[in-house]
Amino acid sequence: MLNIHNLSISFQGEYLFEDITFKLGNGDRVGLIGKNGAGKSTMLKILSKELEPDSGQIAADKALKIGFLKQDIDFVFGRTVLEEAYEAFTEIKLLEAKMETINTQLAERTDYESEGYHQLMVDINEMQHQYEILGGYNYQGDTEKILQGLGFQREDFDKLTDTFSGGWRMRIELAKLLLQNNDILLLDEPTNHLDIESIIWLEIFLKNTSGAVVIVSHDKMFLDNVTNRTIEISLGRIYDYPKPYSKYLVLREELRTQQLASQKNQQKHIEHTEKLIEKFRAKASKATMAQSLIKKLDKIERIEVDEDDNSVMTLNFPVSVTPGKVVIEAETVSKNYGEKEVLKNISLLVERDSKTAFVGQNGQGKSTLAKIIVNDIKFDGHLKLGHNVQLGYFAQNQAEYLDGNKTVLDTMIDAANEKNRSKVRDILGSFLFRGDEVEKYVRVLSGGERNRLALAKLMLQPFNVLIMDEPTNHLDIKSKNVLKEALNRYEGTLILVSHDRDFLQGLTNKVYEFKDHKIKEYLGDIDYYLDQRKVENLREVEKRTVIKEEPKKKKQHSYEEQKKLKSLNNKLSNVEAKINQLEKDIKGIDLELEINYEEVSSKPNFFDNYHQKKADLEVLMVKWEAIQLEIEQFID
Repeated sequence: MLNIHNLSISFQGEYLFEDITFKLGNGDRVGLIGKNGAGKSTMLKILSKELEPDSGQIAADKALKIGFLKQDIDFVFGRTVLEEAYEAFTEIKLLEAKMETINTQLAERTDYESEGYHQLMVDINEMQHQYEILGGYNYQGDTEKILQGLGFQREDFDKLTDTFSGGWRMRIELAKLLLQNNDILLLDEPTNHLDIESIIWLEIFLKNTSGAVVIVSHDKMFLDNVTNRTIEISLGRIYDYPKPYSKYLVLREELRTQQLASQKNQQKHIEHTEKLIEKFRAKASKATMAQSLIKKLDKIERIEVDEDDNSVMTLNFPVSVTPGKVVIEAETVSKNYGEKEVLKNISLLVERDSKTAFVGQNGQGKSTLAKIIVNDIKFDGHLKLGHNVQLGYFAQNQAEYLDGNKTVLDTMIDAANEKNRSKVRDILGSFLFRGDEVEKYVRVLSGGERNRLALAKLMLQPFNVLIMDEPTNHLDIKSKNVLKEALNRYEGTLILVSHDRDFLQGLTNKVYEFKDHKIKEYLGDIDYYLDQRKVENLREVEKRTVIKEEPKKKKQHSYEEQKKLKSLNNKLSNVEAKINQLEKDIKGIDLELEINYEEVSSKPNFFDNYHQKKADLEVLMVKWEAIQLEIEQFID
């Protein structure tokens, strides 16, 4: 489908990657990984033909269609959400305009027997046939399903895109790509603006995609659930394995271990040969043998061990002073944006040293409540901070507040005070801005590098209550791990707004779910929250929450239709019961593996049975979705 051969590109005289070769084929779902600044987004731009490489060739089929979700998008203002989404169907919209013109002529003309009228009839017939082939009679329904899957409600469809945030506009752009039936999808951090339920929906969609998908993401769980291949860009080279992220890490480490052992054995052989050469060289009778050994030694191909870029930032969040027992107390807090109600009569109490996660669909008020706590926006109700509370706040779009015309060093110096100005270079060094890198302008930094700089700025202020809104957006996986470890060590109070399940695991001891203008408390971590949601309603976890609509008049069904509907509901219940049982079985096996891996894994056909259960679960999920879709269409 797409062949990449000896690809190289450099910036300011240094190669991002050099002589890279790989192929993309149908069914490939590739996780493109690497550190911030390694060249992942650059690679996507080259594959999409938006950027020319310095050297190398890209061979592709002539009719190949490539869709590219970029971090920065340009929107045409004045369109509704539906109108913008319909832009995905260029050919269909063009045909619709032509058909409308012909239908108008047919309605106005009365020369029914003329050759011109007959030709119009032929043309409209051909166009209708082409329209059907292109999916013209289904595209509106498909668009609505995709938009709802990505979190939009029906009442949003006719709103102007101008009224939505950048994150929601990114969802519309993603919807357009998913609707276009591209042969290759290039997705640059698609989960950054998605909530947990939308991510789960996207996972299912991408797993069923027939073409190729290349995903740049720092969400380990998303990569593990979607991809079947990993390509890592590291130190100008690539490492390509047909495994999802976590399995790739294991394989790569095994390979390095083997390389180290082989290199060690080879070195012993070389040293032994060199000693023989020195021994024989001094004797005339052995000179020929020495020369032979030298030639033999020269022909040996030295075993190289793959280099690993292990440089990571160092991060610690010190607590400034000890606050009172209650750090935040909110009573009947409400917030409206114009006519849109976001929060209604919210009350909560946050105690010292607690670790809390805010989760839920985008637009439900998580970031709004965080902004209310730090007094960033006006609201109705009462909110009081406790004694000695000093807030540290990392906004979701923190990196956007950085001035692109300043250097990294100037950014920090301008934010520092007399006490910590002398520590600026040390802080930057711990965030991997070393040497000449501090003189880089902010505008040339990657998204991850900007986030690191925003985190570094946060270290210049004292705090004992830390509020972080989506801090992992754009951070590479190693940096995310460092941040997670630092937050685990942090001895102050933490409020974390995040959709990153893997990042949240084990990090908080309380979860607030934001939904329908209210909040619901779960006294446990993110796994406990998801388990509770599964027990409550399987659909709420595996698919989006059912979108509430105005009640419709109940459709009257015939006796045969009622029988069909009852049969479908019985099938759905049966499949759900099997899904629940398989999920319990798999969870039990995972627990056994954690407790006693060697004993359990040695059982005959253990892993075959384990993988079969997972495969059966995936089949049942597809079956469940098909039955549910049939029921919904039947009721509609």
